Amino acid sequence: MIMRNFILPFKQIKNLIILIAFIGLGFTANAQYKENTEVGFIGGASYYLGDLNTTHFNNSLPFGGIVIRKNIDRRFSYKAELLYLNIAADDRDDATDTIAINRGLHFRSSVFELSGQIEFNFLPFEAGNALYTWTPFVYTGLSFFHFNPQAENKDGLWVNLQELGTEGQGTSSFPERTKYPLAQLAIPLGGGLKIAINPSFNIILEYGVRKTFTDYLDDVSTTYPGKEVLIPEYGNESFEMSDGFWRGNDITEHISGSDRGDPDKKDWYSFVGITLSFKLNNQTKGCDY
Repeated sequence: MIMRNFILPFKQIKNLIILIAFIGLGFTANAQYKENTEVGFIGGASYYLGDLNTTHFNNSLPFGGIVIRKNIDRRFSYKAELLYLNIAADDRDDATDTIAINRGLHFRSSVFELSGQIEFNFLPFEAGNALYTWTPFVYTGLSFFHFNPQAENKDGLWVNLQELGTEGQGTSSFPERTKYPLAQLAIPLGGGLKIAINPSFNIILEYGVRKTFTDYLDDVSTTYPGKEVLIPEYGNESFEMSDGFWRGNDITEHISGSDRGDPDKKDWYSFVGITLSFKLNNQTKGCDY
C-alpha cells in the first residue's frame, strides 16, 4: 500500500516534467522569433451585396490599396490597411428578375476604407524559415469607410443621390427619415493564404468582407416617397432618381408607400485580392540564441 501511494505521484511528476519541457521549448522557439514589419500593395476585384445585387462577384470592379503588417510572432500579426474600392449595380442587368427590371434603379460608388485588424495564422509562419513557409489565416478588426452613391440622370450626368433624399429623407412628410451619413464604421472579416517566397517577400491571397451598419450603400432601403413629396421639396431630379421609370423598359411610375428595398437587410461590400508584401526590418524579440 505504501509503494502504491508513491507510484502514482511519481507518474504525475514525470508527466508534469514532460509538460514543462514542451512549454519551455515553445518559449525558446518564440524567443528566437524576430519581430518584423511588412509593407504591401494589394489589388483585385471588389463588389457589393444589397438590394440591387444579391449574387457574389456580380459587377466586380478593380480595387487597390496599401497594407502595413506587424508580425509579432509566428501566429499573430497586427495590420493597418488603406483601400480604394469600387462598387456598382444595375437592376436592368438581370433579365430574369421581373421585380428588379420594374424597379429599374442603378448606382455606383467609390469606397475609401481605413482599417485596423488582427490576424491569426493557423500554422506557424515565418518568412526565411524553411519550416514555416505557408499558412492559412483569418482576421477581424474595425474599419472606417466613406462612400457616396451616384446614379446617371437622363442628361448622362452622374449625380450624388444622398443629397437628393430619394426616399424622402429630410422632407416634412417623412420626419423620421434622416439623411444617412456617408462616413461610417464596419467590421472587417476575412482570410486567405500566406506564402513566403524568400526571407523578405511574401505573396498573400485574400478574400475579405465588410459588415456594414447601413442599408444605403446603394441608396435603396425602404419605400417610394412619391412625386408629391419629392418634387415640391427637392425638384424633378430627386423624383427621377428615386423612381427610375424614365429609363424605359416598361417601368411604370411607383406609388407612394410601395416597396423600394428591404430595410431589414444591411449592405455588405467585399473583395478578392492578392498582396505583394515586403519585409522592412528584423528587430529581435527576446533573446537571440
